[in-house]
Amino acid sequence: MIAIITGDIINSEKHPSSQWIDLLKGYFNQFGASPMNWEIYRGDEFQLKVTEKNALFSAIRIKSMLKAIKGLDVRMGIGIGLETYVGAGVTESNGPAYQRSGRNFESLKESKINLSIATGIEEKDRTLNLILRLALDFMDDWSVVSAEIVTLVLDHPAYSQKEIAQKLGIKQSAVSQRLKRARLDLVLDVLSYYEEVITDN
Repeated sequence: MIAIITGDIINSEKHPSSQWIDLLKGYFNQFGASPMNWEIYRGDEFQLKVTEKNALFSAIRIKSMLKAIKGLDVRMGIGIGLETYVGAGVTESNGPAYQRSGRNFESLKESKINLSIATGIEEKDRTLNLILRLALDFMDDWSVVSAEIVTLVLDHPAYSQKEIAQKLGIKQSAVSQRLKRARLDLVLDVLSYYEEVITDN
């Protein structure tokens, strides 16, 4: 079982790609080389192959990284399932994971929702997507500083508030306020719940 994240950058036409493309490539390279593991195409669309366990974490990490650039956001459809054909690159490969991701992504454009999961199990999908829609209520509203602190904590989960403050060059009291505003405790709860549900076959 694998996970495919299909996405596009929201408001990319108002920003030079130099603002975000290297950040995206830098993050994607952690999952392997392009085009086998990821690809950016048509200017601002992308596909990324990750493990099913890591799928939601990766999607939220991509969202926080891009929301840390004022005015940008991202729309992503996650598909979980088998990979039945490996092509010359991720966009040429196939299987239920790819099909679910693609269909899911296309349906998001009409629904105005920015993140959704398709596992092929209706009950799981309904619960996960309801939780995601509630979480998106605040994640879509992350400010640049909220998104920045979420990215930092996801990358360095063991950092103390003091270390986060040093890294961002702010006071420790400001770290606590930003974490509250970003609702990081809820983000981590959602990720923890997702891991439980996805590994519970």
